[in-house]
Amino acid sequence: MEEYFYVLKECPLFFDISDHDLYTMLGCLNAKVVCFNKGETIIAEGTPARFVGIVLSGAVQIIRDDYFGNRSIVAQIKPAELFGEAFACAEVSSIPVNVVASKRTEIMLVDCSKITRSCSNACSFHRQMIFNLLKVVAEKNLVFHQKIEITSNRTTRAKLLTFLSLQAKENQSDSFEIPYDRQELADFLGVERSGLSAEIGKLCREGIIQTERRKFKLMKGTEY
Repeated sequence: MEEYFYVLKECPLFFDISDHDLYTMLGCLNAKVVCFNKGETIIAEGTPARFVGIVLSGAVQIIRDDYFGNRSIVAQIKPAELFGEAFACAEVSSIPVNVVASKRTEIMLVDCSKITRSCSNACSFHRQMIFNLLKVVAEKNLVFHQKIEITSNRTTRAKLLTFLSLQAKENQSDSFEIPYDRQELADFLGVERSGLSAEIGKLCREGIIQTERRKFKLMKGTEY
């Protein structure tokens, strides 16, 4: 496990926990590392929620498919970030989403009950980890509301510009790279790819944005 310490030290679940305690903790948590190829399902919709996942390398997408087969990307999870924590804490009997590797990915899986229930060793750092988990769940709730802010717009143009504006704020720059290709961005925004591509082309012609693949630039002085 030591080869992953540089990633785990960046994981919010282990904030303010020493290297020595982290090594001990991984034993208490019975953490295991699993590798997945691009497109492989890590956690399938309908399965019981037991595990909290930590991305060690690669990337993970949380995907929701409706009854008619329409696909929506709920979130993209990067290295050192968590997924599945809200479902696992709530002990959901049937997860309503699929968790899929968007590239070759290494995942650390931890049984959530090992986090939320103190172990027999009464480890001193366990309380800190529970506090960290609570903070992560609260922060993810804020991100969820941000997604609602984006998708509640009625038009593709408004959804796209709201998303790009939030990305610019997050990156503290008017030039940035988004984590999605065109199809994934359409799935995230809940729009048709053809309509999204047409809107991107229109915004470029109007001088509101510049773009090349995943790179975007919001033009200063433009009223959105």
